[in-house]
Amino acid sequence: MIENPLEYEIAKKETLYKGVFRLVRLHLRHQLFGGGISEVFTREVFERPAAAAILPYDPFLDRVILIKQFRAGGINKDEPWMLEIPAGMLDPNESTENLAKRELTEETGCEAIELCKICGFFVSPGGSDEYLTVFCGKVDAANVSGIFGIKEDHEDILVVNVSVEEALEKLNRGEIKTGPAIIGLLWLQLNKEKIKKEWVK
Repeated sequence: MIENPLEYEIAKKETLYKGVFRLVRLHLRHQLFGGGISEVFTREVFERPAAAAILPYDPFLDRVILIKQFRAGGINKDEPWMLEIPAGMLDPNESTENLAKRELTEETGCEAIELCKICGFFVSPGGSDEYLTVFCGKVDAANVSGIFGIKEDHEDILVVNVSVEEALEKLNRGEIKTGPAIIGLLWLQLNKEKIKKEWVK
């Protein structure tokens, strides 16, 4: 039995839509775990640039910086205003580290003093190729507040400066529903003492 089939073939690729993102239809086949090759089948894939997100954490004050903004994807669930962490898509030739720092400044007004990579993951590989890298960033949260965002991009971003305890309570109450924020906060819950030892000098 094949445990890790690596062979696949794209017989045809059609572009169904091309804008900021792209929707393609793939005609493909691949090796099967039980042996042999599958029939040609189709999958539609939403293609978008790689992305990065950052959980801003102040190890001295034990506070995190969350943001709240309108998200069209939440309209069907009647929850368009979401608590998140700063995130964005890569520009050409940009590193994920630089992107995380840039989005942090654009969306909260503060700067990352240090970065720690949490993980990278496929957001929804059944229908999208998006790959997102999550970081934790050391920040000074003492005076972080206000409304940020790039006006030309119709961004209206409210800074939510809370203690780690309060952020975890919001998570446990189901008030935080975006993947990167959930991953970042759960990682911090598990690794807070370790990262504090590294960052509190």
